[in-house]
Amino acid sequence: MNAPSASADAVQPSTESGSLYVVATPIGNLGDVTLRAIEILKSVSVVVAEDTRHSRTLLTHLGITTPMSAYHEHNEARESPRLVKRMLGGESIALISDAGTPLLSDPGARLVAAALDADVRVIPIPGASALLSALVASGISADQFTFLGFLPRKGGERESMLRVVARSPFTVVLYESPQRVSATLADLIDAGCGDRTMALARELTKRFEEVRRGTIQSIHDGTMDGLRGEVVLVIAGAVERAPSETEARETVSRMRSEGASSRDIIERLTGELGVPRNVAYKLAHSPPDSTPAG
Repeated sequence: MNAPSASADAVQPSTESGSLYVVATPIGNLGDVTLRAIEILKSVSVVVAEDTRHSRTLLTHLGITTPMSAYHEHNEARESPRLVKRMLGGESIALISDAGTPLLSDPGARLVAAALDADVRVIPIPGASALLSALVASGISADQFTFLGFLPRKGGERESMLRVVARSPFTVVLYESPQRVSATLADLIDAGCGDRTMALARELTKRFEEVRRGTIQSIHDGTMDGLRGEVVLVIAGAVERAPSETEARETVSRMRSEGASSRDIIERLTGELGVPRNVAYKLAHSPPDSTPAG
């Protein structure tokens, strides 16, 4: 067993089986690799990577000669049991992605789940993350946020996720390819988010790092030429808006004219307009000429 010779305060692998190390690697600047990551990558039996050719460049730069094995969406079902068997046999394995922290919009979840099911220890080796780097540089609240990864490219799934972004009261972080950024921003504008504050981060930690800040509309209207690499979109949460008395009354009147039931009216008022349920109940059951506002 090639057990990592970690420092005294690092987590030690099991003496009965190997461990799975989930290792973050740089997202651009190679100086962001941690000393612990280097130690682990040198000491494990094998490094599994999404693209071994890409990752070998990093390992060579760091003077690491550990054997590598490909692990991606096309072979993860076959490779996961084989890798778990090796760990149960006493070998330790490191999982890395092309850049940043594995499992965040990258393969690896199946291997982690299989390792845990087999009682193999899963040990995170933290480090660079495009998600967190963009979030903390955005100037947008990071107290509560939702990470949605890459949006579906088309169809009902995409429309559903766009609605999630539009309605979220929390900051939303998305990944996007440079070729699709303009279309995604246009879709967000169509979803009613044009005046929402956002940041567009690109080339993070690299020479031409840039963070554009503004509204979704203003950034969409700016030039999209020259976007390269992975783009991270950080979008401020929706601001709660209390419905006006007139808006609530008009909704009740319209729905009654359409033959809606009191229950349907209550659900519309509370679900879409944010009217408190007790007020919605009064509105839905009041006579047509005396709809109370609360």
